[in-house]
Amino acid sequence: MPPLRGTGSHPEAEHPEYAGQYRLEACLGAGGMGVVHLARSPSGLQLAVKVVHRQHAADPEFRARFRQEVAAARRVSGAFTAPVVDADPAAALPWMATLYVPGPTLAAQVKRNGPMSPAELRRLTAGLAEALRDIHRAGVIHRDLKPSNVLLPDSGPKVIDFGISRPYDSDVRTETGKLIGSPPYMAPEQFQRPREVGPAADVFALGAVLVHAATGRGPFDSDSPYLVAYQVVHDEADLAGVPADLAPLVGRCLAKDPAERPTPDEIMAALHPPSYEAAAFIPVQRRPLAAESGAGDEGAGAEADEATTHVRAADGLPSGAGRVQNRRARRRFTAVAAAAVLLAGGLWAAGAWSGSGAPEAETGADKERPAAFVPWQTPLRSPGSSTPSCAPGAGTDSALYCVTAGFGTARLDPSDGRVVWSHRDASSKSPEGLSPAGAVSGNVAYTVVAGENLRAHSPRSGSEVWRTDLSPYTDTPLPAGDTLLTARQDGTLQGLDSATGASRWRHAVPGHVRPGYALYDAGTGLAYAFESSAQGATTLVTAIEAKTGGTAWQRRLNGMLTPAGTSGGALLLTSMNARAQTTGLVRYDPVLRSTARIALPFRMNGPETVVDGDTALLLERGGTLLAVDVRPGGGRPERWRLETAVGMTSAPVLGAGGRLYFSAADGRLLAVDTEHGTLLGQTRPRLRDGKLSHASSLPAPVVLGRSVIGTGPDGTVFAVDADDPAHW
Repeated sequence: MPPLRGTGSHPEAEHPEYAGQYRLEACLGAGGMGVVHLARSPSGLQLAVKVVHRQHAADPEFRARFRQEVAAARRVSGAFTAPVVDADPAAALPWMATLYVPGPTLAAQVKRNGPMSPAELRRLTAGLAEALRDIHRAGVIHRDLKPSNVLLPDSGPKVIDFGISRPYDSDVRTETGKLIGSPPYMAPEQFQRPREVGPAADVFALGAVLVHAATGRGPFDSDSPYLVAYQVVHDEADLAGVPADLAPLVGRCLAKDPAERPTPDEIMAALHPPSYEAAAFIPVQRRPLAAESGAGDEGAGAEADEATTHVRAADGLPSGAGRVQNRRARRRFTAVAAAAVLLAGGLWAAGAWSGSGAPEAETGADKERPAAFVPWQTPLRSPGSSTPSCAPGAGTDSALYCVTAGFGTARLDPSDGRVVWSHRDASSKSPEGLSPAGAVSGNVAYTVVAGENLRAHSPRSGSEVWRTDLSPYTDTPLPAGDTLLTARQDGTLQGLDSATGASRWRHAVPGHVRPGYALYDAGTGLAYAFESSAQGATTLVTAIEAKTGGTAWQRRLNGMLTPAGTSGGALLLTSMNARAQTTGLVRYDPVLRSTARIALPFRMNGPETVVDGDTALLLERGGTLLAVDVRPGGGRPERWRLETAVGMTSAPVLGAGGRLYFSAADGRLLAVDTEHGTLLGQTRPRLRDGKLSHASSLPAPVVLGRSVIGTGPDGTVFAVDADDPAHW
């Protein structure tokens, strides 16, 4: 069948022939964001392909929002949504292909057949609660659950259209004076406190959807969206017509206070035992191309019969600030993770410690099995404190050093989280007042007081052993073995003895005027200083022996580059364009004096980069994770990409077993399989007093043996089992 072209009411009244490799066969529906087409995959699967309107494609903020929609849809399980098959948010007309789900929307079903029977309603309640549990477990808030976004195939309800969803930790801000959502199904806090909307808002929407399914109307009904908004905030919900056995549960879902609403798990528990006599949702026979189709895809939402008024605003993700030349150097005081073998066992620490924390004695067959891992958490908070930053001890120092503004510096036992000592620094009370603590082979823990000095603490007692004024330096010192590397205001480079603070060497480096450090390679003992030319056309890179200050090699390379890691004896650098977007990687082999350039498949905004063998992993602040093959002549550079839908990320950290770890702004710790690019697991959010605190940067997690140690905005430090991220 040829693609449809006509003079419909859709914007531009036209339909493209292809979206990527998919030939578009027919139009299924249209909405404010785009048009949904029927297509087929090469294997014959029916797909619903959403193509955004051209006027939106020209809007960078809308593109960011569409990218977030794709990421959110990919993140949740296909058991309760329309699974994403393919997408290209960077195309001239961005598009997303999902599996076509044959079935009407709840809005169409109720309009066509009237209110649901009690058995059908009970099954719908359980199915949507299970779907919300899955969505929330993935760290996503839907924010627009309504009858037209619920499909009813035979297999059970599917939730679609993640166009205005966002991750828990997203630092997206709602534009002043505008609302995002559909008023009859919005929670009171979406009108009153849109920046504080959480998963409970989806539960409120679920209650409103259930009233519609049971009665054919919403719990708050008016022709005016403004009157509906008033009713949602101030009036009691109208539950007349809702079955008596479900009315109390639906009423709890519609509570004004988010804290009084049940969780999806509590809703499912309240429905036990399940009602197996409930009939399946059997839709009226219909052709896939019928105009009344609900379009089994997020964004179909083209129900001509739906009375819901949409009040939406652009809700894009922050693109992430382009990093400047020394951005990486400023964050290098986070110590590189060192491996240490820890005793299994531990103690759940939550403000007070009790019990020995020692593992039980092993006998018989138990000796052949490793002891069970026991997670722990320790609060390091006080009024005005922020997210702790932690670093491991180096060498034989099996300790964890953490620093929190308002709390100070502390040494923790990584086996159980016990605080060995803490040293409060009264002069550093703001979240920006302290930098992460670090530990070098001199067995000294460091705290950098912003705008003042660097202070070294004894690993035994926490007492200050030396300090140095930071005003002569351009940046935070870079730990390099038992040396601290500094770049001075006069353009010279200097190495300090980490144990005493005494200068080991200091001199100017030929060719450099004001260099900065970006990387230290413990394997070779080399640190890399770099400096871009005034126009960014070239970058001078110098490999320096950290302990002596000697120059191993120096080379001027084309482009605005930043050292990012080493692979097979070669130095890898990220390359930026004039807008400070990362566009590629450069591989420089100092032995062969050869340069190879690897273009990225898309521009990235300020990604943090780690190198794992012949793979570079670039994690963008907005949550996009890209794996790139950096072998010479490796062919297609992209190995995989993953949209984690995390609104703000820390730098990533490599662990054993092909795992990558990073933190989110809400305190979640995430694990990704570096071989296949799949999310292995994540911890629960750790909000402070139920609210998300925003920071300019996030501390990276720490890997110590079997433990992965993360920190949260609630001031806690916690450890989870590196071997079992699926059960975090």
